[in-house]
Amino acid sequence: MLNPKIIDYIFSSASIQRWNDYPRMVDLVELDKQAHKFVIAYFIAKLEKDINFTHLIEAGIFEFLRRVVVTDIRPDVFRKALQKKSKEINSWVVEKLKPSLQDIDGGNFLQKFEAFLNDSSMYKKERFILKAASYLSTKWEFSIVYQTSQFLSDIEEVKKLVDVEIEDYYELLGVQKIALNKKLAKIIDLSGRLRFQKRWAQTPRIPETSVLGHMLTVALFSYFYSIKVNACDKRLQNNFFTALFHDLPEALTRDIISPVKYSVDKLSDIIAEYEVAKIEDDILPNVPIEIQEEFSYILGLYDGKKEEFANKVKIDGKIKEVEDINKYNLDKFEAIDGLALKQCDKLSAFVEASLSISHGIKSRELISGKKEILKGLKEINGVDFKQIAIEIDSEFGSSGQTQTVLDFE
Repeated sequence: MLNPKIIDYIFSSASIQRWNDYPRMVDLVELDKQAHKFVIAYFIAKLEKDINFTHLIEAGIFEFLRRVVVTDIRPDVFRKALQKKSKEINSWVVEKLKPSLQDIDGGNFLQKFEAFLNDSSMYKKERFILKAASYLSTKWEFSIVYQTSQFLSDIEEVKKLVDVEIEDYYELLGVQKIALNKKLAKIIDLSGRLRFQKRWAQTPRIPETSVLGHMLTVALFSYFYSIKVNACDKRLQNNFFTALFHDLPEALTRDIISPVKYSVDKLSDIIAEYEVAKIEDDILPNVPIEIQEEFSYILGLYDGKKEEFANKVKIDGKIKEVEDINKYNLDKFEAIDGLALKQCDKLSAFVEASLSISHGIKSRELISGKKEILKGLKEINGVDFKQIAIEIDSEFGSSGQTQTVLDFE
């Protein structure tokens, strides 16, 4: 399913600084930008017709992986370089990633990745939506950079270039709604603010990861899990987007660490009730009405509760929790592997702790947290999450530290 090398690439994006030649009031990193891009792409795509969401997910992952490899090239320079040397650049990217990707899905993932890089017509609609989403997430970042850079001589020119690019995407209804500051813009803003909430906030870590970045790592793990268990398209899509949005309510409630949440009697129940109320009052009313029911489902809302980490299916329009999710591996059941997604969530937290410890940050909280997380990892549908964690820890620990990307945009 996963190997330490590809996980290292994924998490290296948390160390890739964006806008690093401008003063910033907060760190802006590639992992968060990519997470925000996926969130925006979901909503834009849902308002369009004939979009293949598996292709949207895969195209986004392919672009993310390429961006991690070529991070030392500025985006504008990179675009120009692709116009003249796309074949050579893409071949180099594939060679860099080949050892990490060649065993995933029997080589099929690497084959699709290479085809995507070399054929610009592949997933054409989905690429355009991702391009629009990338622009909007960059524009959101620039609004932060602009506040601290107005004394620079070129900042107004940069602002003009950023503002005018939106015209390229006005044919997309979602872009229009976001640009006109309609309700949907509030969801985009709310999700973007999750980059300011840091994971493991009570202890130093390297690299730091935000709640927004964590949501994407869990979603990426869910994708690789889904292809490992041969999930149908709808199941794969539901798994990815359930993982991507699983911590969205924390934009309203803040991240409450598990030891606090579950040590105080009844506190977790109170928090859960409050989350449901906040979602119903502050999130769903801003989601386009035509997708509110579906969005509620992937958020885990049903029967007056929020439970994104239960195995769920839809039978005759009704949500039902099931034990054996594999019996419902057809698009019509809209299955969600909630139990496996919980393992993906735990695995991501384990990697966060293991990576930091491998960099020499060995706080008591990280060491004990890592041990507790490992105890909770197990096998789901033939995927041994505990064994994956052990292999990750062995790889990171054996070299003293990981090969973290330090080149900046």
